[in-house]
Amino acid sequence: MRSISDTIQRLARYRAMPQPNSPSTDLKKLKSQGKNAGNLSAWYKVPDDGHPAPALVVVLHGCTQTASGYDQGSGWSKLADDFGFAVLFPEQSRENNANLCFNWYVEADIARDQGEVRSIREMIESMVSDHGVDPGRVYVTGLSAGGAMANALLAAYPEVFAGGAIIAGLPYGTASTVPQAFDRMRGHALPSASALQDILRSASTHKGPWPTVSVWHGTSDLTVDDANGRAIVDQWKGVHDVTEPVFDVAAGHEHLIWKDRSGRDAIELYRISGMGHGTPLDVSSGYGESRAYMLDVGISSTQTIAREWGLTPSSERRPSRNLRRRRR
Repeated sequence: MRSISDTIQRLARYRAMPQPNSPSTDLKKLKSQGKNAGNLSAWYKVPDDGHPAPALVVVLHGCTQTASGYDQGSGWSKLADDFGFAVLFPEQSRENNANLCFNWYVEADIARDQGEVRSIREMIESMVSDHGVDPGRVYVTGLSAGGAMANALLAAYPEVFAGGAIIAGLPYGTASTVPQAFDRMRGHALPSASALQDILRSASTHKGPWPTVSVWHGTSDLTVDDANGRAIVDQWKGVHDVTEPVFDVAAGHEHLIWKDRSGRDAIELYRISGMGHGTPLDVSSGYGESRAYMLDVGISSTQTIAREWGLTPSSERRPSRNLRRRRR
């Protein structure tokens, strides 16, 4: 298992690499109408062929990454082009975090109506009001620190999201300092399942319905230990009335599904055998590119997640019916 000093050194090396200043794709800069308490920027794309009230996927990059780089690596905007939904890419600044990590361990950035989660919530409102996005079909996904921040958004604003996908992320509300953050990343001192569930319930006064949660983690992840993936599942079991898990195999990888009492896939866990820290890709699909933290392992998380949310056709799985979320 890697040490904290090794992790810091690797982040510093990636920080020193040249980064694009703006997307090289045709994403547009979002002009949010909110106060932007978290001092974030964002890029977006909406269908150009008149799709009425498109769904929206909010995509959060990992540390050392940019919105542009993560889009190109993951293939989300290309998939959105092909199937007619909108995408939103919030982007961290070096003023907030030198390594471009979303501040998933800072209480002032993950508490409802504060900091970075509030900024992203305001961005979503702008997408709804200015670009006609369907407020009942808003989803969020992210990698690493972006995955942890996706989980924070799901916890702080469960009424906003129909579903979320957390890739190599961490459970909500388990760290409040940098040393604690590194401990949790290594899988150390994670709270018990009941404590994790209490943390989630305390994040808002929401009583349901709850967003579906898809968790993805590599079994050989040396940056964020895969104990965190199991902890995220435990955290969300507290609000979903789920049955015993159903074991499945997806492209040769372990896939566990917890259904709620209505038969909907409420929580799922993909454990990608032998994969390190990154987003799982199948580059042969035409969506995504191999690069740092974007790993070609023969299964496309981008395509799979979109299919499970009903954003793309599927002959393998029938998309669950999306429930319109109660607005506050």
